[in-house]
Amino acid sequence: MFEAVEGMLAEHGELEQQLARPETHADARLAKRLNQRYAALSAIVDTWRDWQGIGEDLEAARELAGEDPSFAEEAEELAARRVTTEERLRRLLVPRDPADDKDALLEVKSGEGGEESALFAGDLLRMYTRFAEQRGWSIEVLEATESDLGGYKSVTVAVKAKGTPAPGEAPYALLKFEGGVHRVQRVPVTESQGRVHTSAAGVLVLPEAEQVDVSIDENDLRIDVFRSSGPGGQSVNTTDSAVRITHVPSGIVVSCQNEKSQLQNKEQALRILRARLLAAAQEEADAAAGEARRSQVRTVDRSERIRTYNYPENRISDHRTGYKSYNLDQVLDGALEPVLASCVDADMAARLAALED
Repeated sequence: MFEAVEGMLAEHGELEQQLARPETHADARLAKRLNQRYAALSAIVDTWRDWQGIGEDLEAARELAGEDPSFAEEAEELAARRVTTEERLRRLLVPRDPADDKDALLEVKSGEGGEESALFAGDLLRMYTRFAEQRGWSIEVLEATESDLGGYKSVTVAVKAKGTPAPGEAPYALLKFEGGVHRVQRVPVTESQGRVHTSAAGVLVLPEAEQVDVSIDENDLRIDVFRSSGPGGQSVNTTDSAVRITHVPSGIVVSCQNEKSQLQNKEQALRILRARLLAAAQEEADAAAGEARRSQVRTVDRSERIRTYNYPENRISDHRTGYKSYNLDQVLDGALEPVLASCVDADMAARLAALED
């Protein structure tokens, strides 16, 4: 595996020179893409150099241990450090999801449970919003359909990082593990007898696609306009500003009505469409390449129940990784790091096992 580092060292040097040129930064998208790749390679290069340096020190310490026993203890410490550094390097060299450097589009939809499910969808959105705020990310609502009691029948938001995140720290790299069915067990506000009900909401996470990622032919689009409406069908707009876009070749349909102008709604709908087309293209590419392994924490089966939120016990359980804790109130307030860490670790273990196989 480490043989691949030599080519990465050369690429790292070339990127360093390219990023030093002023003309590179005249193209913001190019500069962002190059910075992301440079950051990923820098982590590998720095760890590789540490690993090599520790190896040289270890060799010297072992030679000197024959003359001075005090070097034997130093050699043991260096050997332990080299094993740790080697493991970190192996993890950095594991092939990553090519979309891990991207921002994310996150959709939350109510499911079984009616109004209670819509309220839970709102709680999930608040959880993701708090988590994003804690990481310094921005949240932009692209499309939302509210329920009568203030929840969401569906809501789509864009989650964006500021600057160039470290490898594995971009919005999609972490939030992709949230895709699936989230189940809640609690006493609904509409329940008069105090009985615990079970309902669910679905989450879909897509990497945000830029125009350079997905080419859309205008001739492949059917665009319909209609009048926006609010909860219960109450009209909130007297003009046909809402937009529905159908991508005829794929059959994907996206609608947007949050903005006041038809042009703004069209742009938001195109953003969502690009993300869905990119996700579809990546799944097709994986299938064409004959990918035999899919990590259970990255399943494409969106109907799979991935997590349970039990309010009476203040418990959260992730059914993919076995993670369980009794701080549901804190998790719902944005403390998602330990839950996501269990998903990241499980995914990495599966990737390492696949390489060894």
